[in-house]
Amino acid sequence: MKTRYSLIVLLNVAGLALFFSWYLPANHGFWFPLDSTIFHFFNRGLAENRAYLWFVALTNNRAFDACSLLAMGSLMLTFWLREDRNGRRRVVMIGLTMLLIAVVLNQLAQLLMPVQRESPSLFFTDITRVSDLLDFPTKDASKDSFPGDHGMMLLIFSAIMLRYFGQKAFGVALIIVVVFAFPRVMIGAHWFTDIVVGSLSAVLIGLPWCLMTPLSDKIIQCFDRYLPGNNKI
Repeated sequence: MKTRYSLIVLLNVAGLALFFSWYLPANHGFWFPLDSTIFHFFNRGLAENRAYLWFVALTNNRAFDACSLLAMGSLMLTFWLREDRNGRRRVVMIGLTMLLIAVVLNQLAQLLMPVQRESPSLFFTDITRVSDLLDFPTKDASKDSFPGDHGMMLLIFSAIMLRYFGQKAFGVALIIVVVFAFPRVMIGAHWFTDIVVGSLSAVLIGLPWCLMTPLSDKIIQCFDRYLPGNNKI
């Protein structure tokens, strides 16, 4: 792929504008009322509806995180099954590249974003926490929730699917994002803006330099060259 500088710069500007629209205003401007409304909307039903309480608890259990990996892996598996031996190896290399990019971007975002923010379940008082109602392992709080690392991983996965597998795969990946990222918002472990500002802005700033330049292709080639199983002469 040729480097698409104009689109990269456009996406970077959009990511910076999104981040600073939240970071610069006092009390985060219009974003805080939106965050508060969304949190209280989901929180108020926890003490009133036992089925809803269990649904939120289950979808924030570590096993549900494993389900997100299973969903991503299943989508990639559909493409792996269609390929010949070399094509299947390439799908695996794309998956490894996605993991590498996700780890690096997440670490950079945590390092460079000047924000340390506790989750809404710790910020607000007189609210309901799932861990107070159920003796069940679930994540309902975080002392540093910005940006949402889980949401960032899912967004990177979506972008990888668009880059290498097309728009239909991208559409399915976006559904996976919603299904597996927003339970964190429902339980109060993340603010809405941890994902739609923190995760998304980090992805808009960092990921284009990987996917709209030859970098991701070179990483795939590097994995293919040096990892076992390459029988090319």
